[in-house]
Amino acid sequence: MTKLKKSKSKDSYIFGPSGLRGIVGKTLLPEEVLGFASAFGEFCKSGRIILGRDTRRSGGMLWHSVVCGLLSSGCEVIDIGICPTPTVGIAVKMRKASGGVVITSSHNPIQWNGLKFFSSDGSFLNDPQRKRFEKLLQKRRSHKRYNKLGKLYFEYGWAERHIKKIIDLRYINKSKIKKKKLKVVIDCNNGTGSLFAPYLLESLGCKVVKLYCDLTKDFSHPPEPLAKNLKALQRMVKKNKADIGFATDPDADRLACVSEKGTPLGEEYTLALAVDFVLSKRRGKVVVNSSTSRIIDDIAEKYNAFVYRTRVGEIYVANQLKKIKGIVGGEGNGGVILPEYYKGRDALLGMALILQYLAEKDLPLSELVKEFPSYFMVKKAIKLGKNFENRIEELKNRFKGMKISRIDGLKIENKDFWVQIRKSNTEPLVRIFAEARSKREAEGLVADVTKMLI
Repeated sequence: MTKLKKSKSKDSYIFGPSGLRGIVGKTLLPEEVLGFASAFGEFCKSGRIILGRDTRRSGGMLWHSVVCGLLSSGCEVIDIGICPTPTVGIAVKMRKASGGVVITSSHNPIQWNGLKFFSSDGSFLNDPQRKRFEKLLQKRRSHKRYNKLGKLYFEYGWAERHIKKIIDLRYINKSKIKKKKLKVVIDCNNGTGSLFAPYLLESLGCKVVKLYCDLTKDFSHPPEPLAKNLKALQRMVKKNKADIGFATDPDADRLACVSEKGTPLGEEYTLALAVDFVLSKRRGKVVVNSSTSRIIDDIAEKYNAFVYRTRVGEIYVANQLKKIKGIVGGEGNGGVILPEYYKGRDALLGMALILQYLAEKDLPLSELVKEFPSYFMVKKAIKLGKNFENRIEELKNRFKGMKISRIDGLKIENKDFWVQIRKSNTEPLVRIFAEARSKREAEGLVADVTKMLI
């Protein structure tokens, strides 16, 4: 994570593995966004750029800045409108573009916005690419003359292309899902999944109950698809006697599930279900980040598969999947990655894989997850303090004798539990995760660590 600019406020915008993020009108201003877009156009050598955005009301304003910056650097800009983040990555690959930009800040609160940047292979910028981009950001850019400016085009139909790509996967048997006549409640929080997710579900023959699927409205609850934010979805699942409830974040790259009993499973189970299903069809290597539940390790052991762990950030998972020729992976925040399909997280993909799993197992979701080992994970975020690194050293001493990993922040583990402390890639926060065999133990670990950091 890089802070590139000091602002008058105590905070500054954040530029890291998940792109650019800031608070609109405070740490993220139109002129700064224009500069990022112009530099990205230069980074992409004035090539073709795919552009999309989420439903935040600040997106329209920032769209003009992005288009201006890209056109001023001579790019051919293809705008595909309001769409999920993975749709832009897929479009970059299919249209053989030089790169892509999504105006979004994903799960951040509504006052935030930002930009996610894609390279020509449809994945986020890796560390070397991001460093080259940062060098361009520091330079004073010379814009193209009037006869060398780029052009703007609008392109439609990407919902159909995206959904077709999912349905055509080797793992998806459309007719088998249709025969089950599954009833699904979908909560898109008025984000980009509001059009795409119901379309996918209807294409698979599901009876769809829409909840907060209006692109013209602001978010109806906090953007992150955590259990505490899904009360309305839980009620709707029970009221409609649905087979499953799905919830996406605003840019539809993260997915959470609610069982037929109206019980939120937690985002960790999204990836667990997807990995278990894929490995049941095909043996291979799995890649997840360092904050993902040990459920994945237990599932992989069942299929004699090996699990690799990376830093938090889908680009790190995607790069490792490519490096080792892994077949499935993702992040425990509800992000599923299937490299043969797309090199990033996709909530729509997660829905299709889980529905196929339900259709084949012929069991309710609550019974399916009972087959998984029982762990309890507790997550907490606190403000990033000045003495963070000193406190990390103190924590190392506190847990002396246990396995220590510095892949991402500090992770301490033994056979019974693990706890991780790391700086957020997307907000000026420290994230504390703990997983244990009991909720009480996990909560105790988080409480102890929090006391030492504050």
